[in-house]
Amino acid sequence: MSMFKILYAEDDETLAFLTKDNLEQNNYEVTHCCDGQVAIDAFNENQFDICILDIMMPKMDGFDLATQIRKTNTDIPIIFLSAKTLKEDRIKGLRLGADDYLVKPFSIEELLLKIEIFLKRSQKIVPIKDANLVIGKYQFDSKNFTLFDENEKISLTQRESELLKLFLDNKNTVLKREQILTSLWGDDDYFMGRSLDVFISRLRKILANEQGIAIENLHGIGFRFTVA
Repeated sequence: MSMFKILYAEDDETLAFLTKDNLEQNNYEVTHCCDGQVAIDAFNENQFDICILDIMMPKMDGFDLATQIRKTNTDIPIIFLSAKTLKEDRIKGLRLGADDYLVKPFSIEELLLKIEIFLKRSQKIVPIKDANLVIGKYQFDSKNFTLFDENEKISLTQRESELLKLFLDNKNTVLKREQILTSLWGDDDYFMGRSLDVFISRLRKILANEQGIAIENLHGIGFRFTVA
């Protein structure tokens, strides 16, 4: 069985050596890049199964690197590893399409678990036969992360699109917060929960004028996407 290939972007040589060594001991093939520009060049020239990105790097930071990666590949899992601890930074990373955000110093065991979770999930991705779904006046193109009608087109982030698809697949059904978080991120920690609230708030604003459609907040339980 071929090894999974990891693109690892990190400018701290000591941390990069230790992390790369641990990943390789767990049978991953790791391409380490010391700055964002080298990383995007490597990404464009090779096939990878997952990306692990530092944020504060020379030439191109992790946020810009993730943005470039998402322009050509919307499915590959991305994990940020960063010393930036502000909630706003975590939310920014997740809104750019990252699957997770680990704060340095991180546990190598936790990183390995995250990698395993996201690789398993990415292997289960299957083509959607009919990506366009109707939501009120809008059509929802889940593959291209857009809501549109004859007058406007609204771009969603990957996470917002995945959340909306999850709601549509479970309309008029109660979804617990931990179910949603585990389904979308593979985890249900505090910061993921705050990000979820941001995404739900935006979807509510977009769908505010659609009659019979609502995202109900069930206090202490979760949410229900109701369609009359």
